[in-house]
Parts: sequence; structure tokens; C-alpha cells
Amino acid sequence: MSDIPVTMAIRFLRQHNVEPEPHLYRWEKKGANASAEALGVDVAEVIKTLIFETDTTMPLMVLMDGTHEVSAKTLARHLGVKSVAPCTPKRAETLTGYQVGGISPFGTKTKMKVYMQETLLLLDKAYINGGKRGFLIRLPTDVIQRLLNAECVDVAAPE
Repeated sequence: MSDIPVTMAIRFLRQHNVEPEPHLYRWEKKGANASAEALGVDVAEVIKTLIFETDTTMPLMVLMDGTHEVSAKTLARHLGVKSVAPCTPKRAETLTGYQVGGISPFGTKTKMKVYMQETLLLLDKAYINGGKRGFLIRLPTDVIQRLLNAECVDVAAPE
């Protein structure tokens, strides 16, 4: 574990006595499909970390599997708000402290409510960003949910 990037995410995990399985790869473009291809894994096992905000600009995070998009309409209905939309890349970077393409849900600059697609818990383990482009970590999905106190939701829409 000494040769992996020591990101805010890794520091967060170590503070919680969790040692992830690191996976470094050559980052060329963002996206779960590109990550899965680079690592030779099923894209359904890659978790996307997406930053949204409500119509009142309240930020929130959604963890979604690599085969689906987030239904903003369903998420807004679940939250009881008028609307939700993805943040701009600049706003997502400001809120998280990470570059787009390297956003991890762990150790973010701004504390946000986290929503996790419920079907992710059907996976024993999944790949999620470790806080740097080209750096995914593999963790048990129940550990991800517990560490982030993530609320399970069903907000998936086909890509």
C-alpha cells in the first residue's frame, strides 16, 4: 500500500481502519466505461460518484453503478424538492476538493448527504474512485454504505 497515492480519500479510510484494494491505471478520459475497460472489469462493478444540487443549491452526492444514469426526476421526488441537477464540473471540484474524473466520496471538502443506488448492495465488492484520476479502490459495498452513512435509493435510469 506504500506506492499508492495518499489522497484525502485514503486518509479518510485509514482513519476508519479500512485498507482498500488499490487499482492504478492510465487515465485517458473520465467515465465508468473507460475505467472498467482499463482495469478489465465489468462496468456494473464500477461506482460513479456524482455531485448534484437541488433547486435551492443544496449539494448532495449520488453513488450509481456504471451501467445507469441518475433519474433527476425520481431523485427530486424522493427528496421532496422541485428539482435536482448535476453540478457544473467547477462546482463539483470546489465542493469535493477533487478533480472531475477523480472524485471520491471519501474525504470531501464539503460534507454532503450521500445517496446510494440500492442495487449496489447486491455486489459484494465494487470499484470506486480513490481521489485521483486513474486510481480506483475496491471495497465491500456494505462498508462504503456504512462509512458514508449513505441512504439507499432507487433512482437508476438506463444510459
